[in-house]
Amino acid sequence: MSNAETVINSLLRGVVDIVSRDELVKRLEESRRNGKPLIVKAGFDPTAPDLHLGHTIVLQKMRQFQEFGHRVVFVIGDFTAMIGDPTGKNITRPPLTREQVLESAKTYTEQVYKILDREKTEIRFNSEWLSALGAEGIIRLAAKYNVARMLERDDFKKRYTSGVSISVHEFLYPLLQAYDSVALRADIELGGSDQLFNLLVGREIQKEYGQTEQIVITMPLLEGLDAKLVDGKLTGNKMSKSLGNYVGINEPPDTMFGKLMSISDELMWRYYELMSRLPLDEISRMREDCLSGRMNPMEAKKSLAKEIVARFHTDEEAEKALLNFTEVFSRKNVPEKMDEFEVKTEENGQIWVCKALASVKAVKSTSDAKRLIEQGGLYINNERVMDPKLGLKSGSYIVKVGKKLFIKLNVI
Repeated sequence: MSNAETVINSLLRGVVDIVSRDELVKRLEESRRNGKPLIVKAGFDPTAPDLHLGHTIVLQKMRQFQEFGHRVVFVIGDFTAMIGDPTGKNITRPPLTREQVLESAKTYTEQVYKILDREKTEIRFNSEWLSALGAEGIIRLAAKYNVARMLERDDFKKRYTSGVSISVHEFLYPLLQAYDSVALRADIELGGSDQLFNLLVGREIQKEYGQTEQIVITMPLLEGLDAKLVDGKLTGNKMSKSLGNYVGINEPPDTMFGKLMSISDELMWRYYELMSRLPLDEISRMREDCLSGRMNPMEAKKSLAKEIVARFHTDEEAEKALLNFTEVFSRKNVPEKMDEFEVKTEENGQIWVCKALASVKAVKSTSDAKRLIEQGGLYINNERVMDPKLGLKSGSYIVKVGKKLFIKLNVI
């Protein structure tokens, strides 16, 4: 295999969409020949203060481009966040205030260097050029795209056909994101697979401004901690702080390690594929060893958790988190295999812990659950539950009921 093929295969590992592979090969070859790095752009709207593992899928791909010598621009959408991208939503998202956006943006700039090379990263705020457009500029930009094309976007189409409100300002979001590519003269734009429409609009708008169209690369959306196998298919919501099924990259090592150890065996392999730096053939061999009984899946999960914790902290902290987990696991006599149950949250996004336990018959009734808590006999993730009114959000929990019963409770 030639060096060029090795680079292409590495850059395309885990990719969902690429428009187009031939263009990427050509652009990389031109870059190598003229010694001019490609401009690789990805935008992140600071709608919440913390980055989680789901965000890092795109960031890791940006890091790969850096390692191959290209120029990475991390765009903080401080202007577009005030509109709110409705991707995946069936309702109009309320615009954020300038103060909310700037507070979240501050933490993004602090966290992003856990993945990207500080010396090779350019951070830009899209208010730099979007604010300067003014009303006239935005009108001229809007004139370069039509409503029929905008309604091809899946979430807009669904809302339009079902009579759900779409505000006019939401149509501006893909156009303004596209103008980011114009302002930066981007060669490549990266994003999650739910961003494909927006990224393709970027190609169209660059063409309207007389620029070479950017190459579009999308990455998978990482499933949250509560995803599991349903009818042979891994099913679950994408990782989200609001759903409580996330691992924040700023969380303490022990917390990260414990959360990763709570995932199902099936989800573990998905995380290996998307998060691990191990070669795919090595991951495949490990999976076969687990399926054949030559390797305990628990050991494979520990290796994954240790690798991920080390990436966002240090090797020493990851080793300590492993030792702490193993010690607690052993001391509490937590079985490696236990019955697994699923319960659903209610309208408030939680389920009362007593109701959850009663519904899966871990206790006889909610009254029994309350008495158990008052007697200090209920533990969740190795911590004693003190509040009989506790509500559980979406996520996976190891629950010890009394002295001997352990269950895994998936709240969805």
